[in-house]
Amino acid sequence: MSLQYALLKEGTRHLSGVDEAVFKNIEAIKDMSRIIKTSFGPQGMSKILINSHERLFVTKDSSTVLKELDIFHPAAKLVVMNATRQQEEVGDATNLMVSLCGELLAHAESLLRIGLHISDIITGYMNAGAKSLELLNTLSVSQIDDLLSQEQVTKFFRPVIMSKQYGFEDTIAPIVAKACIQICPKNPATFDVDNVRTVKILGGAVTDMLSIKGIVFPRDSEGTIKRVRNAKVAVFANGLDQGKPETKDVYLVTSPDQLEGYQKSEEDRMEKIVKEIVDAGVTVVVCHGKVSELAMHFLERYQVMVIKLMSKFDITRTCKAVGAVPVLRMGAPTPDELGVCDDVYVEEIAGTKIVVFSQSKEHCRISTIILRGATENILDDLERAVENAVSLYKVMTRDPRFVAGAGATEMELATKLKSIGQSISGQDQYAFKKFAEAFEIVPRTLAENSGNDSTVAISDLYAEHTNGNQYAGFDIENGIPKNVVDLGIFDHLASKERAIFLATDATISVLKVDQILMCKPASGPKPPKMRGPDDHPGI
Repeated sequence: MSLQYALLKEGTRHLSGVDEAVFKNIEAIKDMSRIIKTSFGPQGMSKILINSHERLFVTKDSSTVLKELDIFHPAAKLVVMNATRQQEEVGDATNLMVSLCGELLAHAESLLRIGLHISDIITGYMNAGAKSLELLNTLSVSQIDDLLSQEQVTKFFRPVIMSKQYGFEDTIAPIVAKACIQICPKNPATFDVDNVRTVKILGGAVTDMLSIKGIVFPRDSEGTIKRVRNAKVAVFANGLDQGKPETKDVYLVTSPDQLEGYQKSEEDRMEKIVKEIVDAGVTVVVCHGKVSELAMHFLERYQVMVIKLMSKFDITRTCKAVGAVPVLRMGAPTPDELGVCDDVYVEEIAGTKIVVFSQSKEHCRISTIILRGATENILDDLERAVENAVSLYKVMTRDPRFVAGAGATEMELATKLKSIGQSISGQDQYAFKKFAEAFEIVPRTLAENSGNDSTVAISDLYAEHTNGNQYAGFDIENGIPKNVVDLGIFDHLASKERAIFLATDATISVLKVDQILMCKPASGPKPPKMRGPDDHPGI
């Protein structure tokens, strides 16, 4: 028995060497990349995905696919972790990162098979990756000058939304731009993506979506009061209910008068509490928890609107929207704890009641986009498109630069890196040139997903870039190279920069793995599957 198997527990799986470890890792990531890249671009295909909880997804969002696939292979998990970092940091270009990583590993496999050593490939990839990031920073073609200009923000939102909702970018981009601009703080660097909320309402069309300055909840108010203007809002972190005593008490009632007196004392106590709340100027009460019938009776008598929210996060967001402080006691709030709102009202959209806290003041802290669609899947995809655009606005506050989109930047990088590779001596020059070729994956995938000949597209683009047209990208509608800057198609430089860096990092990490050791799974019964309230049965 070898030393490894003497040390390790029986049942441990051990894979080592180029054939067993490296090639198998590359093949797993290539398979994952093939799944993802068919969703790349405006005309990418959607996936029907049923996760481990039997919930059904129909989406072309790569981060959602990777999250719900429940990938088991350890090397593929490394790439998924980097893709998750890409999504969390910039909120876009996840598909680019995974596709580029898969292409780099495919080229590395071909170099390994012709006899090149792994260390030479890693050195060549590291040098090419650093050089590509250096070149990328010289390819900026435009930047946003005013983050409060709806026209400029809309222009740069269009390509991001186009990749998820092709054909609706002219409808969605201005609405999302308006929602971001109207809550942008004086210091744009402190912009919080969580302050742009979305509410999904079934029914209607995508073109019916709208933006509201304030916060919206898909529920009805309690009671008969449905609208209050110039409202003073009290937010209670608990319910409005006297509750039960902490100790068990026994009340001996010997006559009807005593019972009536006990009930009257409870009513008087609750009326006193409500009267104090009303005297403090409160016209809208928001609470988390139960509102007793007795409290509701007196609140209705004094014409106070009551809204009950079941989530503590919604309570926090309401406080942010109206400038209130949550009250932990059952009593009148102080002036500092009160919030104000220009208009609180209930509206019905497609049979769904919503409560709207609408603000008209200049610096509102939360805005809400109401999404409309015929199915849950359409609404989910709309939500992801909006989230990507809002994340882009956040990244634009840190770096306003943009590069040419539609594969133009990738083809320019490939052309320049190939030229530089001709002057490199040593074995790593082959990896350097293969790194340059890997950038062809972007225009090639755009051509394939739009039904065009990818070989012709790549050759035409190389001809354009060799002749000095660095803004030539692939036009998916006509199937020919065009100046994409004139078409208004831009990619954010920082998002692309991060995708290239993480793809290179993931590729090198995978190539450095020469052994895989997997312990025997623990025995015992497996936990039962849990199904959430929003999960759908499998098909």
